[in-house]
Amino acid sequence: MAHLFRDLSLGHSKRETTRTKMPTKPTIVADDLPSPLGKLAGDLTDSDLRLTAYEIFVAACRTSTGKPLTYIPNSPSNHFDSPNHQSPNSPNSPALQRSLTSSAASKVKKAFGLKSPGSGSKKTPGSGSSLGSGPGKPKRPLTVGELMRIQMKVSEAMDSRVRRALLRISASQVGRRIESMVVPLELLQQLKHSDFTDQIEYEDWQRRTLKVLETGLLLHPHMPLDKSNTAAQRLQQIIHGALDRPIETGKNNESMQVLRNAVMSLSRRSYDGSLYDSCHWADGIPLNLRLYEMLLESCFDPTDETSILEEVDELMEHIKKTWGILGLNQILHNLCFTWVLFHHFVAAGQVEIDLLHAADGQLAEVAKDVKTTKDPEYSKILSCTLSSILGWAEKRLLAYHETFDRGNVDTMQGIVSLGVSAAKILVEDISHEYRRRRKSEVNVARERIDTYIRSSLRTAFAQIMEMADSSRRASKNQPNALPLLAILAKDVGELAVNEKQVFSPILKRWHPFAAGVAVATLHACYGNELRQFISGIAELTPDAVQVLRASDKLEKDLVQIAVEDSVDSEDGGKAIIREMPPYEAEAAIANLVKVWIKTRLDRMKEWVDRNLQQELWNPQANQEGYALSAVEVLRTIDETLDAFFHLPIPMHPALLPDLMNGLDRSLQYYITKAKSGCGTRNTFIPTMPALTRCTVGSKFQGFGKKKEKLPNSQKRNSQVATTNGDSSFGIPQLCSRINTLHRIRNELDVLEKRIITLLRNSESAHTEDFANGLGKKFELSPAACIEGIQQLCEAVAYKIVFHDLSHVLWDGLYVGEPSSSRIEPFLQELEQNLTIISDIVHERVHTRIITDIMRASFDGFLLVLLAGGPSRAFSRQDSQIIEDDFKSLKDLFWANGDGLPSELIDKFSTTVRCILPLFRTDTESLVERFRRVTLETYGSSVRSRLPLPPTSGQWNPAEPNTLLRVLCHRNDDAATKFLRKTYNLPKKL
Repeated sequence: MAHLFRDLSLGHSKRETTRTKMPTKPTIVADDLPSPLGKLAGDLTDSDLRLTAYEIFVAACRTSTGKPLTYIPNSPSNHFDSPNHQSPNSPNSPALQRSLTSSAASKVKKAFGLKSPGSGSKKTPGSGSSLGSGPGKPKRPLTVGELMRIQMKVSEAMDSRVRRALLRISASQVGRRIESMVVPLELLQQLKHSDFTDQIEYEDWQRRTLKVLETGLLLHPHMPLDKSNTAAQRLQQIIHGALDRPIETGKNNESMQVLRNAVMSLSRRSYDGSLYDSCHWADGIPLNLRLYEMLLESCFDPTDETSILEEVDELMEHIKKTWGILGLNQILHNLCFTWVLFHHFVAAGQVEIDLLHAADGQLAEVAKDVKTTKDPEYSKILSCTLSSILGWAEKRLLAYHETFDRGNVDTMQGIVSLGVSAAKILVEDISHEYRRRRKSEVNVARERIDTYIRSSLRTAFAQIMEMADSSRRASKNQPNALPLLAILAKDVGELAVNEKQVFSPILKRWHPFAAGVAVATLHACYGNELRQFISGIAELTPDAVQVLRASDKLEKDLVQIAVEDSVDSEDGGKAIIREMPPYEAEAAIANLVKVWIKTRLDRMKEWVDRNLQQELWNPQANQEGYALSAVEVLRTIDETLDAFFHLPIPMHPALLPDLMNGLDRSLQYYITKAKSGCGTRNTFIPTMPALTRCTVGSKFQGFGKKKEKLPNSQKRNSQVATTNGDSSFGIPQLCSRINTLHRIRNELDVLEKRIITLLRNSESAHTEDFANGLGKKFELSPAACIEGIQQLCEAVAYKIVFHDLSHVLWDGLYVGEPSSSRIEPFLQELEQNLTIISDIVHERVHTRIITDIMRASFDGFLLVLLAGGPSRAFSRQDSQIIEDDFKSLKDLFWANGDGLPSELIDKFSTTVRCILPLFRTDTESLVERFRRVTLETYGSSVRSRLPLPPTSGQWNPAEPNTLLRVLCHRNDDAATKFLRKTYNLPKKL
């Protein structure tokens, strides 16, 4: 059976580690970071605790007659509810006889993101190390047990004694679980002074073992002790006596029997008075946590406290076997390991970022655990641990500019993450105040980061202010020395840029507007100083101008950072901007400049009114056919801009938008006045006549008479001055207005480029003033020009077709016999108008206005066909005439390829081409189609009496009113009979 226990062979040695070493071994200093796991009441030293932890480790991993002496995960000894944790391998399984890390990196290290060692590092205690079995014998690799002994600093002699004692225990108590024994008591019984080199060593060991019993059963017991407990009193007496005189530990010794009885009585106590099967001697808080901390410390390389051993997987697997004795579980393990990782990071000089990330990752597991347990003891330990971590972190983060820079931002990010995670658990899961409030009201991470940013930047601002003052005093006798606030503004700006580039990207993970909060804080700090400065300004001195310029630039920089930082926020950064009330440094100057601008603009409006009243809109006034008043208004704008940039002020870019808005509105006013009274498309389109049926077989002359003539624009819109004989609204004059608006539109681009030139030459301009076009472009005028040109082009087109040529279109086309009243007269006069317009209108507007005239002509042609009144009647044979005439109309605009593009003509002739086939369709088919479409439109309920469809003016072969109008102009009896019977339409208007 002895071979089962030889050398605690729980696993073989590991492959050689290749960890990258620091240039020098870090000094372990963590005096400002006491352990939050609790302080022991006894006087056990770290060495005592380490040896006790090792004894527990060895006992928990030993076997007896092939049966595991291990803990039972769900035994009553566990203090807290925990997930069932069962080692996947028993100590004798083949998996424990080989290295888990011999072929792959540690799973634990992978989980924590810890880097695998590099190839050039020195070996760790277990990696590639070996022990000799004697002189001349081959070396064998370290086992996990031997590695643990080395890590726990236990001598080989002491290790051998513990093993022998455990072997004797297992031989005498076959089948007993380790949790049913008190290990120190059993060791006292098994180890004699003969097992030690001398009596003093034995007595020291015995006193240490008794103190362990005292600590575990009396000072920090599993259950609170009643002062009258006789077993406790007996145990205390024995221990105190043994400190002076060692006790005899033989099996039949009376003192030993009394000791055993007292220990077993105390260790098996339960809350209900019954006796536990398992013993509770090392699971009292904080003893168990301190012992477990010692075990976890063994996972670190003693030659490099920043490195975790490659063998951590095997070590951790066997360390967890002590949970049954120590009354621990996964939840407490996560908390203890978090602390150990964090403490090593701090103690080792805060240089190993992987340890920090590992602690942060382990804390994430703690955050999950705390949701599943409400145990008050756990909460107390958790609170102490997190408070210690958070307190340490906040010492650095409340003034992070003093602690961190570009070289260690990764460390800062890890510390922030750890601190925020600790704060969230403390506030959200432990704080009673938080539970009383709605959780949605508190964003712990954001509030913490907000506090860190504001605190650190206020401290940094105070420091740079002191430096700026020192700089000012040192240079006050030099020429052109800068005033204090000008120096400070420059330094604050540099601080803000550094904050945005270095720290804000890190803090933005927890606070979406980290940069915005930072610049808002700096804005407030500097603003306090600036307001005091401004209150003392009696006149605009050179120093004042320097300060104002510097503060103006600083504010723009800060606001720009805030805006960029919050561009994706729901409120567009308004909340942050509200924290940055504008500096009032330039308010007085700005108001004076605004008065100057207003005076200039009022004068310009008066000038526009006066000149437009005198404008004749004569296209022969100059070569390009635009109005002279446009030349004057553009020259005035140019002069105003030049005068503005010569004003001796430091804020041209800031006030330029005010001036531009005013000039823009003045130009818009001119454009509006230029097109006023010229009419629109609807001004000239005649009113639809009432539906009538044509008079079959009659010769009509009546449609041209005044009583039947369609009402035109002079009856509908008295504002059209042409009808009153005003020559300024003739076709040439309208074309001159079009040229004028086109000229203004082109000159706006020239003006905007000139503004950029003036800005570049302005001493107060900065690079960012050219980053976008805001405040340097005309916003209203370009759109007004485009809209005005469109309106005037349509007005010219529909005025020509529906007003100037109404005598050949309305009074002549298809009146009476279609074959003798065709489209040629209309085409001749239309062509003359096109020639005049082409000679006057600027070539860049040609296509636009000719297209509008074509569209108006197509509309007029359709209106004659569908709403021409009773004087127009068409037979099916006339359809060819109509189609030929329409082709001639299209050919006029195509002009053998020299006119409009054919695709443009096709686009605007679509409606006509869809309507014309109706004139070839027989009457019966038309009537049937009309009935079907009407029923589809109004439903079957109107089958007995078809309703009269309203006129929409949107002609469509599938629309009832369009079909009805074709029937109204159909020259045959069937159509007349249907119209008379169905609607009784008259033959006259």
